[in-house]
Amino acid sequence: MSPDAAPQETQASPLNSYSDPYRAYNFKLEIQGVAEAHFTEVSGMEAKITPIAYREGGNSQVVHYVPGYTEYGAITLRYGLTRSRELWDWFLSGVKGKVERRNISIVLLDSDGTTPVIRWNLLNAWASHWRGAMLNSIDQEIAIESLTLVCETLERAD
Repeated sequence: MSPDAAPQETQASPLNSYSDPYRAYNFKLEIQGVAEAHFTEVSGMEAKITPIAYREGGNSQVVHYVPGYTEYGAITLRYGLTRSRELWDWFLSGVKGKVERRNISIVLLDSDGTTPVIRWNLLNAWASHWRGAMLNSIDQEIAIESLTLVCETLERAD
């Protein structure tokens, strides 16, 4: 092969390619109508299809299942307490009887911390539970509040 010849590209096989898992700490939240919040944790993202059991007539030994309703888990957001009242006011509107539904995106970022790789969209979410920060004069930790959300639909977009 001459020195001027370009090397031929080899096609990578699935055995030769390896993709590192995404880091759980590289994420951001986009909440409709909220400009500022510093989130430290998101938990409770889950979906469940409830099975409905029935027995076939004449054969009571076998139980069959059909899919029932879909249920989405309550998602808890933990964030550092700041002067911002946006999340508190959102929760308080529900306490006063005017639930405000918002669309929320939880965006997982690549290892560079800026490139979105996966997005979960919570549609028609509203704040169902607020928990204040634990205050302790002995610990030297930041004050963390939490807000629990419920939603009608959870979508994943890659």
